[in-house]
Amino acid sequence: MNYSTLETLYTLFLQHPQVCTDTRAIVPGSIYFALKGANFDGNRFASDALAAGCAAAVSDNEEIATQDSRIHLVSDVLTTLQQLATHHRRRLGLPVIEITGTNGKTTTKELCAAVLGRKYRVLYTEGNLNNHIGVPRTLLRLNAEHEIAVIETGANHPGEIRDLAAIVQPDAGLITNVGMAHIEGFGSFEGVVSTKCELYAQLRKTDGEAFLRLDDEILRQRAEGMRQHTYGSPQSGANVQGEAVAGEAFLRLRWRVGQGPWHDTPLQLIGGYNAPNALAAIAVGVRYGVPEADIEEALAAYKPTNNRSELRRTDSNLLIVDAYNANPTSMAAALNNFATLPHPHKRVILGEMRELGEATAQAHSDVLERLATMDLESIWLVGDAFRSSCAAAGETPALPGGLRTFGSVEGVRTALAEDKPKDALILIKGSNSTRLFTLPELL
Repeated sequence: MNYSTLETLYTLFLQHPQVCTDTRAIVPGSIYFALKGANFDGNRFASDALAAGCAAAVSDNEEIATQDSRIHLVSDVLTTLQQLATHHRRRLGLPVIEITGTNGKTTTKELCAAVLGRKYRVLYTEGNLNNHIGVPRTLLRLNAEHEIAVIETGANHPGEIRDLAAIVQPDAGLITNVGMAHIEGFGSFEGVVSTKCELYAQLRKTDGEAFLRLDDEILRQRAEGMRQHTYGSPQSGANVQGEAVAGEAFLRLRWRVGQGPWHDTPLQLIGGYNAPNALAAIAVGVRYGVPEADIEEALAAYKPTNNRSELRRTDSNLLIVDAYNANPTSMAAALNNFATLPHPHKRVILGEMRELGEATAQAHSDVLERLATMDLESIWLVGDAFRSSCAAAGETPALPGGLRTFGSVEGVRTALAEDKPKDALILIKGSNSTRLFTLPELL
């Protein structure tokens, strides 16, 4: 049986410019890509996809491909999906910015899209579709109406950014930072650095541009010799300079471009640690010709809705919800910011940080030491890693009488039903898999 060529599939895609990978979410007239995983084989559902309204299907199972002339046979479905996305991105030829980093990449992506949206029709990554499947699916959403794209890429093992950048073929790239995350997959902090900087390696191949935070010495060294658009603190000497105005719950950013006038912009994001993310978006906007007044309006109007740096007021409490992700770097930033906020009744509910491998015990012990220095009414910790660290700590560090540990979020939900806080400022932060994002409705 003959294999379908990429050009044949691209002609088909132009006729049916929408793809599906899940028969539970079929879009009539789309192309179904029969992906395989460790516990599933999408080839088994190719006929079901056609019956549900798909115009065609792509399979790498020869027997299944013989069942219907609308099923196109390829050697590997995932590779074909990725190659089709790259081909489509090249054919459209519009500017593409790729964003990665340990912390802040989703917020930075959202801010960049908001800023660029003041001048262009922007395609940007939705949700967390930043992996080997989500990235090509995002690129295949590009159409002739778009003028620029912002693509987020994530990684938890070496080589992943290299592979994703090869799919994206970015004209410009931005690494927000490098920190302690997914150490279990990367093997070491140097593994994290090397993997994130695979984006720079791709850009060097095409003389692409790097958006660089000059305060980050590691990234500054790795980006040496590249075409750069710089941002950073007022002391950094960057083209876009700025800093958070201290002492406010919401980020208030003081910034300027070059030697131009200073702007004072209030954002609807929690924490001074978001200042570099906002400065990155400003640098992107400046590079692509967005007027400073429009940049300021875009930053002020952006409101997070994704469990990242959200301030939520309920009938009973004021919540800082940062429950999508947690690693030692982001946890430290969140706690340091929380410590600066004035409030008479401060509490924390923290979920364990996962995928840290051998660094797990030390990372959670460090959090306990930081908590011991803070003025808190209660500390609720979720997960076995925190329980183990508390047991190992014994009486030191001394923690408030309100310390409680829970095996899972269900224990917290039960406790809240029995003892709901009132008039408190509560920080909720943990790895997404701890499911702390289910708690705000109970607070």
